[in-house]
Amino acid sequence: MPERPRHSGPRKRARDPIIERQKNFARRSFARRRFARRQTKTAHPITSQLARSMYSAAMANFTCGSCGREFSVKDDILAKYEGWVPKVCMTCKRKTSGNASGRGNGVRRDGGARRGGGGARRPSQSRASGGSRASRSEQNLTVAEVLIRYTGGPETGVFTDGAADPNPGPGGWGAVYVRDGQIIAEAHGHSEHTTNNRMELTALIEGYKLVPEGESAQVWSDSQLCVNTINQWAAGWAKRGWRRKSGEIKNLELVKELYALAQERPELSLTWIKAHSGNRWNEYADALATAYRRAEK
Repeated sequence: MPERPRHSGPRKRARDPIIERQKNFARRSFARRRFARRQTKTAHPITSQLARSMYSAAMANFTCGSCGREFSVKDDILAKYEGWVPKVCMTCKRKTSGNASGRGNGVRRDGGARRGGGGARRPSQSRASGGSRASRSEQNLTVAEVLIRYTGGPETGVFTDGAADPNPGPGGWGAVYVRDGQIIAEAHGHSEHTTNNRMELTALIEGYKLVPEGESAQVWSDSQLCVNTINQWAAGWAKRGWRRKSGEIKNLELVKELYALAQERPELSLTWIKAHSGNRWNEYADALATAYRRAEK
């Protein structure tokens, strides 16, 4: 009788192709995650720091006028709509759009607005329709009233502001140099037909001139656009022969003059300050900028 063939081990069962694919996918996923962890651990600190600085440099920070939180907007978006200063973050914007219009009334489900709806307005629309400048027109305080009403904010530095109502239209600028709460120098002026941005730039130029040469000081402006123009964008424009990738530079002669002053006076640092948040000397500069509307400064 022939012997039965002996098996060296248990018989192999047929492999399920679906299960095999799942196992292979899990193995590859695990390998990718492990590789990513190793790359993160071995990343060169200088390279990582450079990447973070490049990312942060490509964003501009703003403070939401509704919730008070900081939010960022890409520089290429700001460059596309020159003069536009976002007032609220997207979270508050979506809430406002949803409450005002509701669904099915020109508002998308993601909170944005269709063309012609209540979406983000362009700079000219935002300025002309009121914005922060409307509240300034409503207050219209004299400098004496400002000193009585407001006490907060920095007590030293140069504070500048510009205004135009309507925009474009009649406007004014104001600058005051203060040290430890005492006025050292101030200046103001107006123009029969101008824009808000031109007055903001003019106020900064005159504000720089208030500080004696060699004396260090902080220059405060509530125009995010002007601060970003000098601190972030002007250097690149100058290298390209004062040209932008997306079009012309508005108010170029004022931008050039202010940038030249900033380069000549490195002891003066330009910083953004929030408008109408109880800062005494920012409100004082606003009163100087709007003095052309009143009989009393």
